[in-house]
Amino acid sequence: MPHRANHSITHKAAYVALAVGVLGVGWSAIFVRLSDVPGSTSAFYRMALAQLVFVPWRLGAPSPSARLTRGAVVAAIWAGIAFAVDLALFNTAIMRTSVGNATLLGVNAPIFVALGAWMFFGQRPTVAFWSGFALSFIGMVAIVGTDVIRHPVLGIGDAMAVGGAISYAVYLLYVQRSRAEIDALSFSAISGVVASITLLFICLAIGAPLGGFPAASWAALIALALVTQVAGHLCIAYALGKIPASIASVVLLGQAPITVILAVPVLHERVTVAQLVGGALVLAGICVVNLRTSRAARLGRAVQEVPAVS
Repeated sequence: MPHRANHSITHKAAYVALAVGVLGVGWSAIFVRLSDVPGSTSAFYRMALAQLVFVPWRLGAPSPSARLTRGAVVAAIWAGIAFAVDLALFNTAIMRTSVGNATLLGVNAPIFVALGAWMFFGQRPTVAFWSGFALSFIGMVAIVGTDVIRHPVLGIGDAMAVGGAISYAVYLLYVQRSRAEIDALSFSAISGVVASITLLFICLAIGAPLGGFPAASWAALIALALVTQVAGHLCIAYALGKIPASIASVVLLGQAPITVILAVPVLHERVTVAQLVGGALVLAGICVVNLRTSRAARLGRAVQEVPAVS
């Protein structure tokens, strides 16, 4: 009985951490736009500044009970690379389209998580998946169609947001694999250093500026690193050690409405009818995709899929 009570407390703590993580990530697009620097640049500083917290913290922390296995470290490295690509695409999308559009399209990661589970783990999609996929696809068309009309760049920002969602889905799958064996802080430090190095190479390759910004830009970049990466993603990484990626990805949908709501008073963006309708269809479709998995997890099956690691 005490073991069951402790497990229940741990499971609740994971959902609380996930909620805090969603709130932190919800501010991401806002800080990116406020920084007023190229997307790859803001992505690099988000990760690099966060490592000034994660790496010393990890080095000074007691050794975790779980050993850093080769498989978990490799998974953390691939997660870092995937996350770097996601940030480079998503942050650039924010600068090329509206914050609402980029966020509503970027939350499609659960669709690609399901597709990835099918391709790599042989988990065949259900009727619910195809139904949800159809809803999300119609929603994406509604959002992108309006944006193409409003912007002369033929929706390149929207395409980048979808590409970021694919990369984030890969990230989530590798997070779950790595967090099955190592603690959240170790994972955050390893994947964060790899992501920082990857983003530095991306910035140098495309000639993105790395300095000469006004104080307001630096303040937004520091807030992006501390609020979104340190607080937000550390909480998400912790939760993904207790909750399957398919379930967590549904809860992460909360990022979209939080960001869209914040963009109205902070960035003075106008929410269009197309965004509301398309966004509702995208979110509804993703919920349908994960409906059966969520129910199975509540019955306890999913708890056995990911061993609990503190």
